[in-house]
Amino acid sequence: MSMPSDVSPGAVNVTGSTVDRPTVTRRDESVGELLADISRDFSTLMRQEIELAKAEAKESATKAGKGVGMFAGSGFGGYMVLLFLSIAAWWGIGNGTGRGWSALIVAAVWAVIAAVLAMLGRSQMKTVTGMRRTAESVQKIPPAVKGDA
Repeated sequence: MSMPSDVSPGAVNVTGSTVDRPTVTRRDESVGELLADISRDFSTLMRQEIELAKAEAKESATKAGKGVGMFAGSGFGGYMVLLFLSIAAWWGIGNGTGRGWSALIVAAVWAVIAAVLAMLGRSQMKTVTGMRRTAESVQKIPPAVKGDA
């Protein structure tokens, strides 16, 4: 069957029947050419896996950095609570009225901020997934090299 030049193999022609694909045999290539093809394909696969690993590592590091920053903010908030509670106790004992209550209000505000940052930091850290896709695809390499995939 002759194939028109504008029809690709495996395409459906106007009459609705499919055009047969030509059979490709690799018997024309030498062993050296086959090994060069395998080496090039394996090298490309390794480069792609490394790029995937870099992208996943960057994504995970960014999420972890945000979570650590929120934990740091929470730690600072906790420090401020301790500082203002100490000042409140000092002023409250020293003066008995007035100034101690204002320091307690400021301490309560810092306690709320610290709690919110701690919750946000915890939820951000839960979203860090690691390099799951890279691990899955790297596990597929040995079967692909053996010709199973």
